Amino acid sequence: MRYTEAADRLTQTATLGVRPATVVVTTNVDHLVRLDRATAEFVALYRDADAIFADGMPLVWASHYLAETPLPERVTGADLFVTLAERAAALRLPIFVVGGMPGDEPQLTAELSARFPGLQVEVYSPSMQFSADGIEGYEAVRRIARSQPAMVFVCLGMPKQETWAMLHRSSLATSVVMCVGAALEFALGHKRRAPLWMQRHGMEWLWRLATEPRRLWRRYLVQSVRFIRLLWNERTISAQRSANVR
Repeated sequence: MRYTEAADRLTQTATLGVRPATVVVTTNVDHLVRLDRATAEFVALYRDADAIFADGMPLVWASHYLAETPLPERVTGADLFVTLAERAAALRLPIFVVGGMPGDEPQLTAELSARFPGLQVEVYSPSMQFSADGIEGYEAVRRIARSQPAMVFVCLGMPKQETWAMLHRSSLATSVVMCVGAALEFALGHKRRAPLWMQRHGMEWLWRLATEPRRLWRRYLVQSVRFIRLLWNERTISAQRSANVR
């Protein structure tokens, strides 16, 4: 699915008020490597999302290497957050954001309102101890029930955001739940995204590594090696399957 098609479908789902909620996850290299070592229960939850988009160019390239029908392009959570928030403001569709630092709700609400004029938004910023089935997990569900938003953006990072979204999706009073990681910070300019030319050439990871080396060096250096190993293993398995069929 191309980016514009994904954005259009999600906008339509939110506008029509479809229930139960459509859960979207935006997969990158880090996600795939961590899924390879995750519990079977979490892998099953993740795979059961209604839409799984390739958030990074390495996944698009890998699909050309492994899949009979390669992915046409990447669909990033950071881009979708901006596009859907702009459309929500224009269509008067309320949104809800789960993310940010505790106590920052008023500031984040004001920043989002300034960034997207006309946007109806409520923000809930839980603590770092947030768990899907804990007090704060259910508090998020309660606040969404009160707010009745068309879309919910969960910016807690993997695996917290995906676990919460999948655990509660049948009871969430919304139509679209987007698991989008750092998209909130990018949208508000708290973190700078790579220049467009780097994004288009699949080099956004290098930009993020350069801007946050201490926090991200393991994700982009160690995880990349593991990702290449996963691709090699998958390629080997596919070749063996093809040989057996013959």
